[in-house]
Amino acid sequence: MPHPAVLPAGPRAGSIRIVHLGLGAFHRAQQAVYLEGYRQRTGDAAWGISSANLRTNVDLVDGLREAGHRYHVAEYADRESVTLREIGVIEETLFTGCDAQGRWGRDLDALLTRLALPETRIVTLTVTEKGYFLNPSSGALLVDDPMIAADIATPSRPRTAPGILVEALARRRSQGLAPFTVLSCDNMPDNGQRTRNAMIQLAERRDAALAAWIAAEVACPSSMVDRIVPAMTDADFVRLADLGVEDPNAVVGEGFAQWVIEDHFPQGRPAWEADGVEMVADVAPFETMKLRMLNGSHSLLAYLGAPEGIETVVEAVSRDDLRTLLRRYMLEEAAPTLVMPEGTDLAAYADMLLARFANDSLRHRLHQIAMDGSQKLPQRWLLGTLARRDIGQETPCTALGLAAWIRYTAGKDRQGRVYPVDDPLAERFADLHARHGQQPDALVKAYLAMGDVVPPALAADGDFTAAVLTHYCRLSEQGLDGTLAALDE
Repeated sequence: MPHPAVLPAGPRAGSIRIVHLGLGAFHRAQQAVYLEGYRQRTGDAAWGISSANLRTNVDLVDGLREAGHRYHVAEYADRESVTLREIGVIEETLFTGCDAQGRWGRDLDALLTRLALPETRIVTLTVTEKGYFLNPSSGALLVDDPMIAADIATPSRPRTAPGILVEALARRRSQGLAPFTVLSCDNMPDNGQRTRNAMIQLAERRDAALAAWIAAEVACPSSMVDRIVPAMTDADFVRLADLGVEDPNAVVGEGFAQWVIEDHFPQGRPAWEADGVEMVADVAPFETMKLRMLNGSHSLLAYLGAPEGIETVVEAVSRDDLRTLLRRYMLEEAAPTLVMPEGTDLAAYADMLLARFANDSLRHRLHQIAMDGSQKLPQRWLLGTLARRDIGQETPCTALGLAAWIRYTAGKDRQGRVYPVDDPLAERFADLHARHGQQPDALVKAYLAMGDVVPPALAADGDFTAAVLTHYCRLSEQGLDGTLAALDE
């Protein structure tokens, strides 16, 4: 394959107006790419980014510094079609997490100073669902979490994203500065309101007047982001080297990208819309569509496929039975729960998703998708399932998915190979399997009784509980093939 041309980064920005929390692969392949396109199109050098990692990966922070904050993104439409971009819109990288010696907050002072500057207009976040420290079912702040408890005890030295935002806003308020706009880019329904709730609930533990000011003055628009950006592997770096790119900070993603944003930015924003960002009055329909159809399908593949030794999305959707299951789930269980703008073709959207999942240039690992299921499943499956059950509709695909998730959290595949369960509730899962692993009925009931994950009304649905138990037993005894074959029995 001939080396494609690299689309070079534009000139350095004249100032930093955006601070991003969560310097990971997705941010570098999504928000930064859109802003790079804006800057190159307009020549507007005023919207540089300062990007911070809050907990892990100091090597990425320092690696980008050493590279002058320039890196490459490879966008694959398929294995033979790739666009290479050089990105230079990130002007500063910071680390506030825990170092090898157990010390927190190396660059915390620099980050808080940056957030309190008048020129900082927008703060964006990709900290994953668990980074907001909210109960995934109720939305209540997890005040007993050690990280949040530390932020309550020492608010001037915050460790969490909500704590950093509240401390920075407190500094701006004390200086008489207008607040920055807070833009969540994480996969949560109504992510703007959930971000606001996290900040207000934390601020109330500190200063009722500050909480009221945040509630009245801080804009928290919602957004929906969509681009598949798998974790980088050694094979990805080899592929890039074959294309002439030697870059330890590079990112590989799909060619497709979408960003839908509620247009509410009192302190100004880039004119993103000319670069393909959809600026709308209401993000909710797009957000819910993506969560339930795309992310919900991904979770089905992850929990059904990974324990069977299926490694990637493309490997999973190459199976006719799993493709059939996904299409059935999307059109019969997810789509009917959506209220979309007129003209939205959900069948065409499902077809597009299946085509994207079959992109053989991406090695999107199922174990990566399976992370943090306790935080993701309420919005991906359970709230929609509850709505369908309330009107007497069946949800066999979701019941199967929930059974597969319970089985996945045992941390052992059907061949007896052990894998890590990466979830904030992993210790609780291990305890439940230790106590009830030989009693499927008790195990399923214990999982469904977790009110911080499963809506109590759904757990009280006897038919749904029975369906989950049936699927769990079949997965344990017959494996994936037998379970899928018996789905309609």
